[in-house]
Amino acid sequence: MGDFNLALVIVAIVVCVLVFISSIYLLVNYQHPDDANQAYFPKFVVVFGLSIAMISILMLPADVANRHACRHSIYNGACNLTLPMKELWLAVYIVDAVLVFFIIPFAMFFYEGDQDKALGKRIKSALIWVVTTAVVCALVLGILYGVIGKVDFSVRHLSSATTTFPTSWQFSNNQPCIGNTARQCSAYTANAASEKTWSMRTTFPEYVVALATIVGSVLFTIFGGVGIACLPLGLITAFIRRPKAVITRSQYIKEATELGKKARDLKKAADALHQEERSGAKGRKWRKNVKAVEKELLQLEEDVNLLEEMYPQGEQAETAWAFTVLGYLAKFILGILGLIVSVAWIAHIIIYLLVDPPLSPFLNEVFIKLDDVWGLLGTAAFAFFCFYLLLSVIAGAMMLGLKLVFITIHPMKWGATLMNSFLFNVGLILLCSISVIQFCATAFGYYAQATAAQEIFGHTLQSLRGIKYLYKYNVFQIGFVVLAGLTFLYYIAFGWRRKKPSGRFQLST
Repeated sequence: MGDFNLALVIVAIVVCVLVFISSIYLLVNYQHPDDANQAYFPKFVVVFGLSIAMISILMLPADVANRHACRHSIYNGACNLTLPMKELWLAVYIVDAVLVFFIIPFAMFFYEGDQDKALGKRIKSALIWVVTTAVVCALVLGILYGVIGKVDFSVRHLSSATTTFPTSWQFSNNQPCIGNTARQCSAYTANAASEKTWSMRTTFPEYVVALATIVGSVLFTIFGGVGIACLPLGLITAFIRRPKAVITRSQYIKEATELGKKARDLKKAADALHQEERSGAKGRKWRKNVKAVEKELLQLEEDVNLLEEMYPQGEQAETAWAFTVLGYLAKFILGILGLIVSVAWIAHIIIYLLVDPPLSPFLNEVFIKLDDVWGLLGTAAFAFFCFYLLLSVIAGAMMLGLKLVFITIHPMKWGATLMNSFLFNVGLILLCSISVIQFCATAFGYYAQATAAQEIFGHTLQSLRGIKYLYKYNVFQIGFVVLAGLTFLYYIAFGWRRKKPSGRFQLST
């Protein structure tokens, strides 16, 4: 058993190295050519942030495997070779909070600063914003921790009289206690007045993780609820409204001409905004126009890509059209598989979390049975469901950012992603990853029982003063299911409509 525990430590080290290499791969392939051989500090933050996000998602399956590592140990020292999961959880999520609220904002302010300014002035400007944010956050966290940084546990005082030790043991559902005449134990007959609240102060790191989880849970409820439906349905509707055939050359010339006019108008608007920035006129109207230009530029890029799909050019035009058809077919297959996973998630939330008592452990039993087939099969399926939930959050953020435009649009595109967009999306992933883990620890509480994650995200978080009622009444789970249902209705009503190039410039300036 000791050898198995040591193997678990080695696997954890290897996985961390692979995660770091994967983060570098994503950065290299997604970064914009304009950021090549520069912006090294934002790139370091992106790689480090992506690594922390992926490691945090993989830590819950590792926590479960770590719990099994010494379950059947034959000597007391076997468990000393397992991973110190509670300390690792706190370390990862403290780093997560520091990245989200301090380091990533600094990197974004520094990257988006006026390139004409000296390096020292750009650093000073970014530091002013970050230090102000840090002071405000420190004051808020300190005051909240001092005033309500406690956990409240409901306890019941029990007492019992003594009885003669029996000569035979006869226990049943009708007689669960010792004694021939005992039909109910004192624990069953205790009155409500014996229940009291036991309060204790939680540790500051756990409190920071709890508050970060609340912030992430709000975003997770919105983005995850929308994304759990739009991730598979978006793939399916993309297949439904795919271009059925190649357009004619005259149609292509007409659409391309309109898009060319739109591109020229956008360039003029961007040049005018740049001149206003140089003159120092950066008010609310200027920022509003910048966001409008960003939105129109994103729409222009989508129109160009759609037009290229509908009219492939070059010597390999037929091959390109064949790959386009196969790509949409792959989206349809992945959409069907994703829809099955999404339905399973929603059904599990309703059956296991919203119904009291739960109707069935559902997916918990599935993972346990998979573990019986092969030791890590259930853990792998468990990790997949956690990752799928994080992908749903990202899909929901992209949909809401484009449709409702209540957050800054930072699209991720292969070979064309600027560092500020990278930083924004990494911050979003990090913030929501805490809530994804907390949600999974609760949703799969039967499978992940007796883990360090259960102690932090189950007992402590759900008993924290002022916060526990959000979990007691399942506010986040209900909001998640409601938004998933509304998104499903949206796709039923509008998702089937075929998308065409707009060819129009809509910026009102």
